[in-house]
Amino acid sequence: MASSEQIRKDFQQILHALIGEAEGLSIEVLEARLTNPPDRRTLQRRLKELLLNGDIESFGKSRAVRYKLPANSVVEEPEFAESDIIPLSKTSKEILRLIMQPAAKRTSVGYNRKFLESYEPNRSSYLTTEEKEKLAGLGITSQMSAAAGTYARQILERLLIDLSWNSSRLEGNTYSLLETQRLLDKGMLAGEKSAAEAQMLLNHKDAIEFLVADSPEIGFNHYTILSLHALLSNNLLPNPSSSGALRKHSVGIAGSVYTPSGTPQLVEEMFELFLEKVASIEDPFEQAFFVMVQLPYLQPFEDVNKRVSRLVANIPLNKKNLAPLSFVEVPDQLYINGLLGVYELNRVDLLKDLFLWAYERSAKQYAAQRQTLGEPDPFRMKYRDSIRAIIAEIITKPHKKEEAIQLIKVRSRSLPKADQEKYVYTVETELISLHEGNFARYFVTPLQFKNWREVWD
Repeated sequence: MASSEQIRKDFQQILHALIGEAEGLSIEVLEARLTNPPDRRTLQRRLKELLLNGDIESFGKSRAVRYKLPANSVVEEPEFAESDIIPLSKTSKEILRLIMQPAAKRTSVGYNRKFLESYEPNRSSYLTTEEKEKLAGLGITSQMSAAAGTYARQILERLLIDLSWNSSRLEGNTYSLLETQRLLDKGMLAGEKSAAEAQMLLNHKDAIEFLVADSPEIGFNHYTILSLHALLSNNLLPNPSSSGALRKHSVGIAGSVYTPSGTPQLVEEMFELFLEKVASIEDPFEQAFFVMVQLPYLQPFEDVNKRVSRLVANIPLNKKNLAPLSFVEVPDQLYINGLLGVYELNRVDLLKDLFLWAYERSAKQYAAQRQTLGEPDPFRMKYRDSIRAIIAEIITKPHKKEEAIQLIKVRSRSLPKADQEKYVYTVETELISLHEGNFARYFVTPLQFKNWREVWD
């Protein structure tokens, strides 16, 4: 059941899509114009409720029915709940306002080659000097002077789960963190999930292992980028030959008025220029963000472009032994909105605000001295007793992973809808992080912990 906040958002985007549509819109056209449409049955329910409230009108019958706003109706400007999670600049809020307008009110645009051509490595910069310095301070690890890639290989077991899960989550994957761990560690599928979701996660595992391998060939070159695409898209594209190959035809982007170039020669030319420019950038954080901006904008592949960009963004961080960017708790819709700002306006500020916030979250997760990097998490404090109780129960019973997954889901349903997903993630993260040095905080004995680990593993 949707939360009251989600219902409000659904109402708001429907009303905004109908602004200025005196002739009304069919449900098919209306659905196509929504930035983040609910499923068809939910949309029908929302329209019925708006009709009952007098917020919209309808005319016509059966499949010919159309919806419009009443005469002289006033629709409030949309609110952006994500800004309560991630601090947004005034410029970012303006970008958000523009790209949240109905598609009919946004100007259709194509690929702008000057957006890439005008960028001069080490002279142009998306990140300010202050932002780079802050990121560098956050990214410090215990292996800064070691050989390239040492730190990523040191934390590989955890990185595989975190980055695979978060990157897949941003694509709509519904595996939980623990279900992801079971799949990657034991090859155990979550029975109610689709095969495509499991394939997506397994592909991430292969791609991350390839990325952090001790290989001098890994870098901003054809071999690395095309190989990452081949690994991430394995068994997910209609045409297997499209894996690891630059696209030869046009593609569209759902929910956007941006159309990438459909000319294969231009795609290839701009891909070459992208590689040349990113390889020339000296600052690793500027390199990482440049990838997140320019690679999805070009859309060099038939599909899976965003996934490739998220992993490629980690190449410069890995080479410098900096903390990785694993997209911990990044809101999926704000990430999409940040990309829409790039696609439709060639403006990076909204995506940059997200990048800065996301890296800080990721760096704190991997920091050796994590406790010095920030204030306690208010969410964990809010549910401190509940989290402690459920983890203690899972250890003392003891529960296997599949049993724990179900228990956590059931307990989360007693919480407010807005907190359920984060509660599941928080408890599962704590379980994955347990070891002999920290289990005492859950008031279990060494024997209970030992018995649980035998069952858990």
